[in-house]
Amino acid sequence: MTATEENPIAPRDGQDGPGAQGPAEPAAGPKHARLISGPGILLVWLYGVMVVGAVSRSAVQISTQFDKAPLAYSLSAVAGLVYGFITYSLVRGGETARRAALVCCAAELAGVLVVGTWTLAEPSAFPDATVWSDYGMGYLFIPVLLPLSAMYWLRKARTTAA
Repeated sequence: MTATEENPIAPRDGQDGPGAQGPAEPAAGPKHARLISGPGILLVWLYGVMVVGAVSRSAVQISTQFDKAPLAYSLSAVAGLVYGFITYSLVRGGETARRAALVCCAAELAGVLVVGTWTLAEPSAFPDATVWSDYGMGYLFIPVLLPLSAMYWLRKARTTAA
């Protein structure tokens, strides 16, 4: 047991002792602006669902039939990693995380547009669908709408935090 567990009135960080008065001082760590308030909560939830969908889909496909469509399955795994990073950044908060999420959302949108166009222009290159195939049609076009919504929210979050 630690001293604090044995004696609940033992001095803690920033306090003078058992009779310390006044509110405890806040931790000296960096403050992070919340990105998951309002519509940000919905974005975190949707990105979380996309993480589970893309990662689980690619894990099953890579482990069972990778030789059938290695490019498609690898792209689905990349999409899952991108979704995971954006989710983490939104939850983490702060200006650095906001900028990182914004860059990642732009890269995600570029990936959706490139892969979506590629799957329509040359379907033989993709014997099986990816998360971003046909602009995310298999996922109700969420892969193309989500980064647009997230970029709007992240830009708006910057202006309100400033």
